[in-house]
Amino acid sequence: MTVRLRVTLLAAILVVALVGAGGYVWKARQDQSAALAAAPAVAKGGDLAALRTQPHLVFRNTALGADYGHVAVVPLSAPDGTRTFTPADCERVYATAADAICLSADRGLVTTYRAQLLDSSWTPQRDLPLTGLPSRARLSRDGSLAATTTFVFGDSYANPGQFSTRTLVTRTDGEVVGDIEKFTLVVDGKVVTRADKNLWGVTFVDDDKFYATAASNKQTWLVEGSLTKRTVTALRGDAECPSLSPDGTRVAFKKHGDLPAGKWRLAVYDLRTKQETMLAETNSVDDQVEWLDDKTVVYGLPRDAPGTATSDVWAVPADGSGAPRTLIHDAWSPAVVR
Repeated sequence: MTVRLRVTLLAAILVVALVGAGGYVWKARQDQSAALAAAPAVAKGGDLAALRTQPHLVFRNTALGADYGHVAVVPLSAPDGTRTFTPADCERVYATAADAICLSADRGLVTTYRAQLLDSSWTPQRDLPLTGLPSRARLSRDGSLAATTTFVFGDSYANPGQFSTRTLVTRTDGEVVGDIEKFTLVVDGKVVTRADKNLWGVTFVDDDKFYATAASNKQTWLVEGSLTKRTVTALRGDAECPSLSPDGTRVAFKKHGDLPAGKWRLAVYDLRTKQETMLAETNSVDDQVEWLDDKTVVYGLPRDAPGTATSDVWAVPADGSGAPRTLIHDAWSPAVVR
């Protein structure tokens, strides 16, 4: 076989492969569009601007239909009622009264990701730095700081040491504060310098102090960080994706304990007494929880019923009592705005 014939055959194979891949993507999108069009509609309506002036919940809508993936807003007084949709389409969202952060995906032959800051009317204001597969997003309470976590390598937190994350803190005016993985990590008085060091899941206290997760050598810690000092110090072990309570006294997080890989239980840690309380939710929760108020935490759980690909937002008391309950059906990535 001549070289020219080989090149021609290779080119033909490449063309067939590209056509096949394009056809597969087209067919998948057509099937998805048909499924969304056939899905029952959710109750929607309301005045978005008026909702933003009262206590409300922001979340990603996961009800099948034309609004799947769009950010929805509901009054805090009626979380599972009529939802008002925004123009934002996000994989993960977080909001304050001043602004919101949206991590989105554009799925084509090559999937690309984007982090955008949105103003109070849900209009994009600027792009934020983003590298990798989006995982977590948080804003400070005054909306002046944003934190994004992405997977640079790997796509889950199931096995420490088997992934690499990048967590960037930026000011919402566009200034990059820094990659917190480059901050000095101190555990038990010693600086951790291992190459497998990762940090993720930021929750802000103020414009300097924050809590986050640090991991190295198959261990995780709840850490307290300082943006000005560029340090993070371990407070306790076995804690991931912290979320600070509204009164600033406790941190809710997921912990692995002696569970199988990729499984977690929710717990609350009192920053003053150093006491841990296990919550009544027994399902594995892979989420950075949100506080509904000082007594209740909320979080997303995938629905495990056969033939479904949606999720719901659940609520459980933060003192270990009671039982979990569904707060919002067909929802994910909740944020409470007061």
